[in-house]
Amino acid sequence: MTNTTMTTCYAHPARETTLRCKRCERYICTSCAIHTPTGYMCKDCVRERQKVFDTAMWYDYLIGFGVTFALSIVASAITAFVSTLIGFYGIFAAIFIAGGAGTLIADIALRAVKKRRSKILFTSCAAGVVFGALPAILFLFFTGQIFALIGIGIYLFVATPAVYARISGIQLTR
Repeated sequence: MTNTTMTTCYAHPARETTLRCKRCERYICTSCAIHTPTGYMCKDCVRERQKVFDTAMWYDYLIGFGVTFALSIVASAITAFVSTLIGFYGIFAAIFIAGGAGTLIADIALRAVKKRRSKILFTSCAAGVVFGALPAILFLFFTGQIFALIGIGIYLFVATPAVYARISGIQLTR
C-alpha cells in the first residue's frame, strides 16, 4: 500500500497540485504558476525578482523626462529647419537626423539617470521625446509648412522607439 499525501496550493488550499515553484519550493496551482524560461515560479517569487531589475529612483522619472524633453525640442527644431530648407528631400534628411538624435538623446538620458532602469522610466523618456516635439509641431501646423511637419512626423516615428529601445537595453542586432 502506498502512502500518498495530498498537496495543495499555498494560495488556494482547496486546489490539489503537484507543481512546485522552482525558487521557493512551495506547491502552486496552475493559476498561481508563472512560466519562466527556466521553469515555473509562484507570483511572489516573480514579483521579488522584478524588484531586482527596477533600480530607478523616484526622481529618475523626472530627470529622464526632462532631459529627453529638452533634447527633443532641439532635435525637432533642427529637423524642422532642415526639412523646410531642403523641401521634399528634407524628408530623407529627417530619417538620418532622427536616428542620430534618438541615439544621442538616449545616451545622454542614460548618463543623467546613472543607468538605472525601470519600465516606467523607459516610457517616461519616450514620452519626453514626443512632448518635446509638440512645440515644433504646433508652430509648423499654424505656419502651414507641410514638409517640415512630415519631417517631424518621421522624427517621432524613428527617434521615439530608438530612445525607448536604447534606454531599455533592447538589442535588435548582436
